[in-house]
Amino acid sequence: MGMGGISIWQLLIILVIVLLLFGTKKLKNIGQDLGGAVKGFRSAMSDGEKGGGEDEEPQQLEEHKAERSAESSPAGAKPADKTPADKGRV
Repeated sequence: MGMGGISIWQLLIILVIVLLLFGTKKLKNIGQDLGGAVKGFRSAMSDGEKGGGEDEEPQQLEEHKAERSAESSPAGAKPADKTPADKGRV
């Protein structure tokens, strides 16, 4: 090609060097992590377009915390008294 153009041979040489430096297993893990991040970003963007995603998330987190605390408490144990901050929540 011309000046500044990259040929297929130069790309192949760069690919071989990257494979030698990182190894195939490390590159596979990086690809999976990057793919998961892109997938999460896309789902967050689609949830944002639907609307209401921000209001539902804290409620789901509270429900999840309540379920986990109920599972971890020993049988017959009384639930802890609510703090002043929790008294306003239902």
